[in-house]
Amino acid sequence: MTGWDLQPPDIGRTLQDTVKIAKELQAQAKAFGEHLKGAATAAGTLAMGGEKPEAGLVGLALSEFAPHAEKDLRFVAARSAKSVQGASEATTAYMNGNLQMAADAQREARKAPDPDFGKPTGEKKK
Repeated sequence: MTGWDLQPPDIGRTLQDTVKIAKELQAQAKAFGEHLKGAATAAGTLAMGGEKPEAGLVGLALSEFAPHAEKDLRFVAARSAKSVQGASEATTAYMNGNLQMAADAQREARKAPDPDFGKPTGEKKK
């Protein structure tokens, strides 16, 4: 058909393995957030008399770090999902003999994903 040399069974196995790893990454990202909160709480505070604050300097630093790390993790998850979907669509189009659709799916998969896709407008992160 073209210069492409696709082996659909191998692609299917690779996509399944990638989805499995992406799900594990999602679980690790959730655990990361929980561990970050635990670290912020356990790091202690500087009590200079009066009421003891909920978090100290380390907790404050972690609270500043967390939104940036969350944004990056959401992007990685969205990138993974878009890549798997694009590879699947391109392979299906190729096997159906539609090389233009395969090329279009491949090109679309390379574009940057929207990590907030599917969230209501008020819930989208900046």
